[in-house]
Formats: sequence, structure tokens, C-alpha cells
Amino acid sequence: MSRYTNNKIQKLKDGREVFRTKIYPNIPLRDTDIYAVTQTGDRLDTLAHQFYGDASLWWIIATANNINDATFYVEPGIQLRIPANVSKILNDLEKINK
Repeated sequence: MSRYTNNKIQKLKDGREVFRTKIYPNIPLRDTDIYAVTQTGDRLDTLAHQFYGDASLWWIIATANNINDATFYVEPGIQLRIPANVSKILNDLEKINK
């Protein structure tokens, strides 16, 4: 599945179609957050699948940990915060991107 699957398309005045920019919500620290130390071969999408059962939620882990590069791979030995309040985060995302 492409990371762009759920992005909306916008038609420009010159007729080109482009993906709309997606704005992600702020994800505050919570007592329910999980912390995981990465291992060799870990990727944001596989971690999202492991913790959320849905690889497409990789962006939650990336946003919570200020990971802004274009790769899914994460260095081994890094402690990542895994937010547990997924339903609130998804609600906030929907409100921001209407």
C-alpha cells in the first residue's frame, strides 16, 4: 500500500492534479504512551503494524518522535514513543484536514 493512498487530490488552475498537503495533529505526551527501543531492521510501518495492527498509521509514531525524513527505517537503539491514544489522534487528524 502506498503512503499516499488516503491523501486527497487537488486540481490546480493549470489542470494538474497534485496531492493535498496533509497536516498532522500535535500528539501530546500521555501516561499511557508506550516506549520501545528500536532493533536492527525496524521500520515505522512495521512498528505501527505491531502496536496498532495497521501499518498505515506509521505517521503517528513519526509525528510523536519528530521523525521528518523520507525513510521508514529507524536506527537501532533509539527509544521511540508509541502513543496509545490512537482514536483521539485520528479524530484530531480528521478535524484538521476537513
